[in-house]
Amino acid sequence: MDALPETADSLPDTAEPFPRVTDAFVSTAATEHEIVSRLQDLVLQTADPQDFFKEFAVFSASMLAPPGGDVHCNVTVVRRKRPVTVASSTPRARIMDELQYAHGDGPCLLAMRTGKTVYVGDVTNERRWPEYVRAVAAQGVRSILGVPLQLEGDATAALNIYSSAVRGFSPEEIVRAEVFCEQSSKTLRLELRMAQLKDAKEDLEAAMKSRTAIDVAVGVIMAQNRCSQSAAMAILRTASNSRNIKLRDVAAGVIESVSPDPALRTHFDE
Repeated sequence: MDALPETADSLPDTAEPFPRVTDAFVSTAATEHEIVSRLQDLVLQTADPQDFFKEFAVFSASMLAPPGGDVHCNVTVVRRKRPVTVASSTPRARIMDELQYAHGDGPCLLAMRTGKTVYVGDVTNERRWPEYVRAVAAQGVRSILGVPLQLEGDATAALNIYSSAVRGFSPEEIVRAEVFCEQSSKTLRLELRMAQLKDAKEDLEAAMKSRTAIDVAVGVIMAQNRCSQSAAMAILRTASNSRNIKLRDVAAGVIESVSPDPALRTHFDE
């Protein structure tokens, strides 16, 4: 079995230990600077999180490909307890991840669950996921590397790297991938936090626009029925419930019935 054991203690006596990790061995200072600089550029140059992760997947594939070879990379994040591929370096890479999800498990999902790197050097010798490895072998993939990405809280992620070569990653290249992911994790956490803030801002704007429509509609009902604000709100809610229509849509209908220009503007400071 070519997959790396999950613990160092389980390495067989005949296994060659990984070389000692040093700055000189992993990468030169120039390469480390290139990684950090490029990731910073991605954050600054991409306005949408999806664009960032796409560029990150492509960058990962270019940085982690063995000399004279190429690899396909995916970034997988667990959302609402389900794994989702947020970006792929190539369409072929996305197919590999979809196969893993369809079969319910695989090296990359295992890497996310355990927080440890999982390596399958030759899928034809892997016994843990027989149906999955047969499916990826049929796609021309022969070795797989799953490296966890350290995020925050309950969020988990992994960089999934696929190669068409048997034993496509040497021990040195596996360590390099681990260091690359460690260097990248801080930037990924920043990008995800910015995405969360953006989502929260958009949700707040949508809520304020709905609130504006409801408040204006309540004012219309108050004027038409000469009733209190609470009574007007009750009328609006009753109409919403009886018609099984969202409250903001009922409010929009009320406004359209009295205004030649039903478009509303919500005024707030950015």
